[in-house]
This record gives sequence, C-alpha cells and structure tokens, in this order.
Amino acid sequence: MPTLSLFEEAPAQQGLSNAFEHWLSDERHAGALRQPGSIAVYREMWRGFQGWCLTQSPPVTLESLAVQDLQAFQAARLGKKSPDLSLTPRHALRLMRLIDWVLRHRAAQSDVPPNTAASDWLAENPHVRYADAASGDPLPEVLSVAEARHLIAFLSNARPRPGASAARRDAHAAFTWQELRNCAAVALHLGGGLTPAEVRALTLSSPISRGGRTRDRPWKISIPANGNSPARETPIAPWAGELLQHWLQIRSERRIPGDMLFPSTATGKPWSKQSHYAATRQLLAQAGLDGNEGGTFKLRHTFAVRQLRRGTAPGEVARWLGVEVAVMERYQHVVIGPVDVV
Repeated sequence: MPTLSLFEEAPAQQGLSNAFEHWLSDERHAGALRQPGSIAVYREMWRGFQGWCLTQSPPVTLESLAVQDLQAFQAARLGKKSPDLSLTPRHALRLMRLIDWVLRHRAAQSDVPPNTAASDWLAENPHVRYADAASGDPLPEVLSVAEARHLIAFLSNARPRPGASAARRDAHAAFTWQELRNCAAVALHLGGGLTPAEVRALTLSSPISRGGRTRDRPWKISIPANGNSPARETPIAPWAGELLQHWLQIRSERRIPGDMLFPSTATGKPWSKQSHYAATRQLLAQAGLDGNEGGTFKLRHTFAVRQLRRGTAPGEVARWLGVEVAVMERYQHVVIGPVDVV
C-alpha cells in the first residue's frame, strides 16, 4: 500500500495551504495587502484554522467545509487564552472574513460556485458579524443615496450639459475657474475615493482618458506614491470624468502655468492643505451638506460603499483606495445588501 513521504503534505493539508497561498499571492500582487505585520497575522490565523481542520476525522477540506464545522471550530476554541488565538467575537469575525475571502478566491480561480459556509455562519451569528461595531469601532460615515444624488447634481452644474433645459445648460458659465476647480476636486473624492492629500498631489498627467469609452474623457486617475501606499490607478465615475474633462479644458484656456492638476492660484501655486479644506467645506455648505460631519473622507467612504454594493470584490476596492484589504471589514457593516447606488 503506497504511503506518503514524511516530508510530503497530505492532500487535505496541501489543499488548505495552496488555497491560502494563492489568495495571499494575488492580494499582494494587486497591492491590497502589503504590510508584513498584516500578512503575518493572516498566516497565523489560517495556520490555527488549518490545524483544526486536519485533526478532524475525516479531515475537513475546503470542499466539505460546512456551517456546522465552523460552529465546532468556534466551540473548540472557547475558553482558550488570547495567545492561543481565542475566538473572541472580533477575532472570529476576522477569521470568518479571511475564510470567506479564500473560499471565494478559490472558486473564482476554478470557475465554480463558491462555498458560502463562512458567510452563512456569520449570518447565523450576528454577535460576531457586528463585533467591530459592538466593541466601539466606529462605522464609516457615508452619504445617503439621496444626498449623493443631490451632490452629484450640484457639482454637475459646473460643466456644460447639452441635453438640459436652457437655464441648466448655461449654468456653468456663471462659475469662476476656482469654483470649477473646487467642484472637480470634490468630484474625485466622491467619484473616485481619493483622499485630500491625493487630490492635492495630482498632476496634469494624472487623468487617464486613453482606453476609455468616450474620447478625451478621463475614466481613471493615476495617483502618485506616498509614504503610506505605492502608486496606483483608480477608476472614476463617468459624471466625475465629465466634470474633470471640462476643468482640464478651462485650465488650458486660461493658460494656468505649472504641472499641478488643481493649482491654488492663476500662477500655478500648489493648493495648500488649509486652502483646500476651506474650499471643499464651503462647497459642501453651498450644496446644503454643511450639517454633515466627515467632510471629504465621508465622500471617500461613500465611494467605497458604493463599489461594494455594486458587487466589486473587497480586494479590488481596497486596491483602488490604496489600503489593506482588512480595512474593508469596516465597510461590510454598512453594506447590508444590494441597494440603489449612484
């Protein structure tokens, strides 16, 4: 009877290991998981889960994994001290998210329906599903669908609208170049998820229109690297691209010098943090959103939630935002299910 070498992994162990390593490799390649500390935590979490699976009889595989297995694993870890990876609600939430990500990644790679055991287990255990919120971790503040639609309509008044009524069609003529700049910048917060620092750092080479559906209309933004994240490209909403296209035209017509996409003055001086903050705060107040806390970061959170509600994979949204995929856990509490998005 053939036997495995002492140095060879059993099929069940190999399947569990390979699934995790393939997920991890793709997340790192996409730039969604970069910090060595985060990678080490995920490895340790998976090692503990894998070890339990292999001690069962028969061993639990990713194909056979069921809700009752996860319940048994949870029960087996109760009472353990935290150094032993006790499944406190917050730890259980992170682990179940990890298992779900690996299962869905494996299914996508194999072109088969995903095993939903982890997400099903979370649905049956709300005390774990909302563990972050229950522990005081604040949920991201986002605009409601109505507020987002209102702001988009307000911002879009700053660009030509050929199909609108006469009054609305010519409304953009009343905007100064600074007001148009402010609208285009806010559009990138809401329509692209950029941070204030990223918006101020953009150059004239940042908007990308090649490869898009509409000639000369930007459809994504190239964001330069900073101390926290590498350079990346992120898509922007079509309405934001139209507004940015108009801003580029006006900026060129006014012959504003310099390489900054959003200069502070007609001489091309860079936009300072304080001036940018004051301009965007005033614009939101003019749009009737001055009572909303969170400012431009609230717009960034709205972009993230909007993408998740559209069904975009958390890892992809994390890459667009330039953050670790673990950050997406905070947004999952806001994304209850598919709803109307703008």
